Amino acid sequence: MRIVIVRRLSQIFFFLLLLWFAVVATPGTAWWQWRGWPINWLLELAPLTAVATFLATGTFYGNLLWGLVAIVLTAILGRFFCGFVCPLGAMNQFLGWLARRGQPTLERVAANRFTPSQSFKYYFLIFLLILAALGTVQTGLIDPLPLIYRSVNLAILPLVDSSLHGQRLYASVWLLGVIFLMVASLNLLRPRFFCRYLCPLGALFGLLAALSPWRLGKQKAGKCGDCRLCEEFCEGACRPSEEIILGECVLCLNCLDRCPTGRITFAGRPSAAGEKGLPDLSRRGLILAGSGLLLAPWWIRGGLSGDRRDPLLLRPPGALAEDLFLARCIRCGQCMRVCPANIIQPALLAAGLQGLWSPVINYGLGRSGCQPTCIACGHVCPTAAIRPLSVAEKLGLAEFAEAGPVRIGTAFIDRGRCLPWAMDRPCLVCQEVCPVSPKALFLRLAFEIIRDGESLPAWMFGREIEVEAPLPTEVNLTSGDYFVGILAQPELGLRRIKRRSENRLVVEGPPAPSGMPAERVEIDIVVKLERPHVDPSRCIGCGMCERECPVTGERAIRVFRENESRSQSGRLLV
Repeated sequence: MRIVIVRRLSQIFFFLLLLWFAVVATPGTAWWQWRGWPINWLLELAPLTAVATFLATGTFYGNLLWGLVAIVLTAILGRFFCGFVCPLGAMNQFLGWLARRGQPTLERVAANRFTPSQSFKYYFLIFLLILAALGTVQTGLIDPLPLIYRSVNLAILPLVDSSLHGQRLYASVWLLGVIFLMVASLNLLRPRFFCRYLCPLGALFGLLAALSPWRLGKQKAGKCGDCRLCEEFCEGACRPSEEIILGECVLCLNCLDRCPTGRITFAGRPSAAGEKGLPDLSRRGLILAGSGLLLAPWWIRGGLSGDRRDPLLLRPPGALAEDLFLARCIRCGQCMRVCPANIIQPALLAAGLQGLWSPVINYGLGRSGCQPTCIACGHVCPTAAIRPLSVAEKLGLAEFAEAGPVRIGTAFIDRGRCLPWAMDRPCLVCQEVCPVSPKALFLRLAFEIIRDGESLPAWMFGREIEVEAPLPTEVNLTSGDYFVGILAQPELGLRRIKRRSENRLVVEGPPAPSGMPAERVEIDIVVKLERPHVDPSRCIGCGMCERECPVTGERAIRVFRENESRSQSGRLLV
């Protein structure tokens, strides 16, 4: 079988594998749902994540050891990952080929000619690694594996998988979609534009490939003819007909397959036409790459970490402390994809530029609050930025009883918007949906006179009361929460309203003796209110109350980060 056929089959396989992993990131028990599928394997295979998190934290997450496989094979064979494995590279290669079908030979040769601008990705890699060494990891924003995972998880599959997940909404999804389309559209300018000019993972592999003992090259020096087929179809723009640049070769093997004279070989010897490891790197470019030393402090301060954080900035249960969380998170979107409640969302600028597209909790876009027994996000995170929890640990049961449940934050009631507090309207929703036992929301009984405290003149016929003034129509007086108090007869107490017709009320209580005349009285219409209060020692910040609050727009009860388990800053005295 021709080697390029093997390469194409490999690219198709890994691209479909990516799509399959994205589809099965659905909690459930069906065979096509997440039941042990290694959905993070491709992410773990790319070593840039492991290198950056190690530089930032000084620790190495065990699952990222898969990256050593890619490092070793690249050091021996060259950039095989770019040519045979990377799904984003496969997509770029296909789109570049599609855009240039039917073009004249000279135009294709010009599109695949090496340009000094291909050095940019090496400067970019150095810049990102400097940022990581200073404690801020941004590789996930542009690393091809997190980029395509994030795009597929949040921007592409939600358009077509309503039968699997139902309707999925993601904040700033338009920006994710625009960036993905830009990456795809750049192939109209140059084939594999992203791979040649921007990809920091490709630059890391290029550094390793520059020293690999096996490489593409010519068997014999000198001019080999005028066909130029090797340059016409070279995906890496690595100059295979001249002095080849080993770090730029993506092992597409088109030159090896198409050479009519067999002069191009893949062997353990230098190219007869000459070779160099990397493009020329200028001193000016290296100085610019080193600007990460200056920019890192600004970047970190822009992250609004610690006490400077937005009090509404909530992270998923099990998230590490903020600085460590941002040092490990690669913005792959896996936790957002797997969340059954759809409450884990990509941040835009809530955590500053440092936290762009990192996962935050948004109860307004979700289907419910954080479900008490759901622990999916921690078990899907490829870098343990969200550590895996057991149900017992999340709920504070068994051996975790002393530590208590994992807290996302604490709910606070906005009395200026809460119906029982601000508008004297009965409402029990937040207390009813609170899943904590004993409930973190408790009620205190209050009785308030409606109509601005004005008494109403009326005629009383036993249990029937005819009110002279118009009765309020905006409330349901027969809901069981409204009573009549008779000013001249306080001994009767409050009598619940049972029925109403126009300006006549029927209340509970004994009927008047027959023959008794109507009595003129003044009455108060009183509403019974059960006003909610939060017990911060019990609240876990699950957001069920915020999600179900009937007040539209800004909810009358909202979860803030105070008392979160992952941080000591903002702890409440409880």
